[in-house]
Amino acid sequence: MLLQLSIKNYALIRQLEIKPSSRLNVITGETGAGKSIMLGAVGLLLGNRADAKVLWDENEKCVVEGVFDVSAYRLKSLFENNDLDYQDQTFIRREIIPGGKSRAFVNDTPVTLEIMRKIGNKLMDVHSQHETLDLGNNLFQLELIDAFAGNQKVRESYSLLWKTFTQAKSAYESLVKESDELRQESDYVKFQLYELVKARLEEGEQERLEAELKVMEHAEEIKTQLIAVVQQLSQSELAVNSVLTSVRNQLNNIASYSADYQKLLERIESVRIELDDIADEAEREESRIEFDPERIEEVKDRLSTIYQLMQKHRVKELKELLALQESLQVKFDKTSNLDEALHAAKAAFEKAQTELKSKAEELSKTRQKVFNPLCKQIVELLRDLGIPNAVLKMEHQSVAPTANGSDAIELLFTANKGVEPRPLAQVASGGEFSRLMFSIKYVMAEKTALPTLILDEIDSGISGEIAIQLGKMMKEMAQRHQLITITHLPQIAAKGDTHYFVYKDDSSKKTVSMIRSLTPSERVDEIAKMIAGSKPSALAIENARELMAG
Repeated sequence: MLLQLSIKNYALIRQLEIKPSSRLNVITGETGAGKSIMLGAVGLLLGNRADAKVLWDENEKCVVEGVFDVSAYRLKSLFENNDLDYQDQTFIRREIIPGGKSRAFVNDTPVTLEIMRKIGNKLMDVHSQHETLDLGNNLFQLELIDAFAGNQKVRESYSLLWKTFTQAKSAYESLVKESDELRQESDYVKFQLYELVKARLEEGEQERLEAELKVMEHAEEIKTQLIAVVQQLSQSELAVNSVLTSVRNQLNNIASYSADYQKLLERIESVRIELDDIADEAEREESRIEFDPERIEEVKDRLSTIYQLMQKHRVKELKELLALQESLQVKFDKTSNLDEALHAAKAAFEKAQTELKSKAEELSKTRQKVFNPLCKQIVELLRDLGIPNAVLKMEHQSVAPTANGSDAIELLFTANKGVEPRPLAQVASGGEFSRLMFSIKYVMAEKTALPTLILDEIDSGISGEIAIQLGKMMKEMAQRHQLITITHLPQIAAKGDTHYFVYKDDSSKKTVSMIRSLTPSERVDEIAKMIAGSKPSALAIENARELMAG
């Protein structure tokens, strides 16, 4: 339900805001006053094309925003599927900046126009006598039938099975395709894997071997240098540790005289202990160094094997070879268990297909059961709306299951006696089509939560008792769903719960369109003018009161 609509800087509208009633809202006004302009602005919230030419002030941006109560529409999954935060009170905004670029927002999150269309079309349904909308669309017709049949649980159950079926089908087809590829490259995968497994590669092995080889190839030099280090630290006449021992003894003689000397003694002792430890470690390292030509060759051969494998597989690190080996192992395991996996995937696909077909038949039966009652009810409504010879038939054909079931629907219609019903696009005039669409919406409103229905002069071409009947139907329908209707008929305007009047204001340099909600007395005057012209008689005013009271 639309809670608030605000339009700023659009065409003749400088700034406009309305808070429509939850029931029947009527909009009247002079021709060209801006009623259709309002619809153009609303269209921006439905994702329609934007153009900088519509800016009232070309130096300011245009902003159209609608605030909606969406709690009855079950849209949480739609929001989640499009990464949007769901709120029962949803804000939709469209901006056109000077230069023509436009931006769309849902709850202040930027969205694409495609997402705006998806959500906007769930919230508002704009219907004009000049538009065919989607009445000829199979999906819309199925929604009509499902609403009338009240088969929501069956439809939801079918949707879950369709999801399971498409996933199982995709998994099976992917595995079949993959199996063909795996079988074609099976020998090659097996050879590559065998070569890598045979090499017995270990993580970090390359770095470890390269470090070991570097030491062995420089063993003589390393051994010589380490012996020199040990000698200078602890074994020669002028060894560092001997000098430090002498220094320690000298400091020890005076340490008792001052805390500062004691600290110097402790630091020298710490250095002496550390250098003794270094000398011991250098001696141990020197003793471990051996020149081993056989081990050098062994390490070189092993590194050569690793380098050759890396070059062959065009990788730069050993860990990439290990990752390749793991990938090849997965492919090999898949190939080994391919028949079993294919059998399981095919069984799951066939099971899902059987269950889907069964549920599609169940869904189809619920639909076919209401074809005649639905057509009969709509035809009765059409007769009340001045189409006495209306005939509506439902043409049905079973098709392969889709996301919407296994039914292809075609509504066939004629408004003329003796003329065979044909598809809507071929037979219905604008006025007839509008009344047919309204009758369908009227039927749907009894069964489900509809978007805010905006009717643009669908009452053209009717008058008198038929107009009164249409007004009553709108009034009744609006007890359950929000309606906004632009009308030129007093019979319709009189039924509104809220009455908005659109007019032009020429008091400034530039004409602007304005809108205001009429008080009860103002409504009487406006409806009287719609009956009798700009200067209504007392009789016209009385007629207006009667229409409002009726």
